[in-house]
Amino acid sequence: MKLSTRTRYGMRAIIELARYEGTRPLQLKLIAERQEISIKYLEQLMGLLRSAGLVRSVRGSKGGYALGRPQDQIKISEVFRCLEGTVTTTECVEDKDVCNRSADCVARELWMEVETAIHQVLDSITLADMVRRTKTRGSDYQI
Repeated sequence: MKLSTRTRYGMRAIIELARYEGTRPLQLKLIAERQEISIKYLEQLMGLLRSAGLVRSVRGSKGGYALGRPQDQIKISEVFRCLEGTVTTTECVEDKDVCNRSADCVARELWMEVETAIHQVLDSITLADMVRRTKTRGSDYQI
């Protein structure tokens, strides 16, 4: 499974917002510079995140973007679904009727286990957890 640029960049942007939660909204220009993301692309990502209620925009001279909820209430799985969509390893996991071998296919069982493991990891981590991880590594981080 390979993550899209949208997911990788969107995750970096929302973690950046989480790092500064409670201070002031961050302007797109600042996020774009810190995370080396095109401001045009970042605008698109923030639109997706805003539509999902994960971030909110603040108007005015001191405006920008902030988290839509406290960082400890936003699971990484929510951000992931917003940006990437559902986790799917193979078509037969979602719809067993796609393949006539699905009923007794051991490979399908494996793909189901992989998908379940991915969901468990993404559901077990919040933005607050990610911010804690950045603090143990210093100010620079990579996703």
